[in-house]
Amino acid sequence: MKTPSSGVSRRPMLHFNLSPVPPPNHRSAWSSCFMERAAHFIQKNKLSKKVFSQEDLTRAVWPSAVGKAIAAHTSRLTLVRTTLVVEVEDAIWQRQLFTLRDQILTRLHRVTGSAELVQDLEFRIAIPRRQPQHAETRQSPAASQTDLPYDEADSIQDAVLKKVYRLSRKKATA
Repeated sequence: MKTPSSGVSRRPMLHFNLSPVPPPNHRSAWSSCFMERAAHFIQKNKLSKKVFSQEDLTRAVWPSAVGKAIAAHTSRLTLVRTTLVVEVEDAIWQRQLFTLRDQILTRLHRVTGSAELVQDLEFRIAIPRRQPQHAETRQSPAASQTDLPYDEADSIQDAVLKKVYRLSRKKATA
């Protein structure tokens, strides 16, 4: 195509958009789009069905379906038939998420690409769990003598008075 003023031919510019790229300030939209594609791929691939269970898939897409803020206040996800049981911190979160149940379900269906996978949500208050504790190690007798608790008799400098004090204290506590 020639322009009349310059005599130079111009070609129309072609733009190819191979993947939807959201604006840079919408990272959550990008990760959600990526998780949707990954979920569709996992569900359609026969080999991945042997590696990933439906529950694993649901656990993987949960943060992208509900967002980081809500995912931080939920703990265990268990898929019982077609009901996703989610443990939440307290009764307030249970009530709030129950009111958002329909919205969460539609987002889960969109992200997983399947409406048959999760058909209902149930929110339960999580039982407070104890953190793992370290076992105490047994010490040798020589090491245990150095780690004795503070004895007030050690502050007496005279050896005879210290011995008298300890004997009288032992007699009084016996």
